[in-house]
Amino acid sequence: MCRSSLATRRASVDGSAPTASIPSMDELAAWSEFNVAMAGATAALAGLVIVAASVNIGQIIKEASLTSRLAAGIAGLVLALIASAIALMPDVDPVAAGVAVIVLAIGAGVFQVQASRRIFENRHPENRMRGLKAAVGFVAPLAYAIGGALLVAGVPAAPVWLAVGSLIAVVAALLISWIVLVEVLR
Repeated sequence: MCRSSLATRRASVDGSAPTASIPSMDELAAWSEFNVAMAGATAALAGLVIVAASVNIGQIIKEASLTSRLAAGIAGLVLALIASAIALMPDVDPVAAGVAVIVLAIGAGVFQVQASRRIFENRHPENRMRGLKAAVGFVAPLAYAIGGALLVAGVPAAPVWLAVGSLIAVVAALLISWIVLVEVLR
C-alpha cells in the first residue's frame, strides 16, 4: 500500500489530518514494469544507434555538429537507461534517486550544450532550423531534471515526469539519429 493510502487510512481511523503524500517505495515500485521495459528498450536502442553510426563513422566524424548531435542523442538514451535502473534498485531512497537523476540530467544536458554549439557553428547552407535542432536534445534532460526535483521535494507526480522523460529521450534519440544518418548520406 502506498504512503498516501496509509495517510488517508490513518486519518479516517484516528481523526488526524492526512499527511503530505511523498513518493514512497511502493509508488516507485508501481512503475517497475515500465522501468524494466525502458531499461531494455533504451539499452537496445543505444546499441543500434552506435552500430548504425559506425557504418558511416568516417563521414560522421568529418562534421563536428553531426558527431556531437549523435553523442547527445546517445547521452539521452543513457540517461533513460540509468534512471530506469536506479528506479529498479531495491529499497532506493526517493530523495537519493531524485538527486542521482538530476545529476544525470545535467550530464546529458552538457552533451546537448556541446551539440547546440556545434549546430550554430555549422554555417552550411543546408543546415536549416538550427534552433529546433538544438532544442530537441534539451527536452528529455529537462523532463528528467523536473522529475528528479519533484522526487527530492516529495511530490507524488515525480514518477510521471520521469516516465515522460524516458519516452521523450527515446523519441529524441530516434529523431536525432535519423537526421544525422540522413545528413551523412546527402
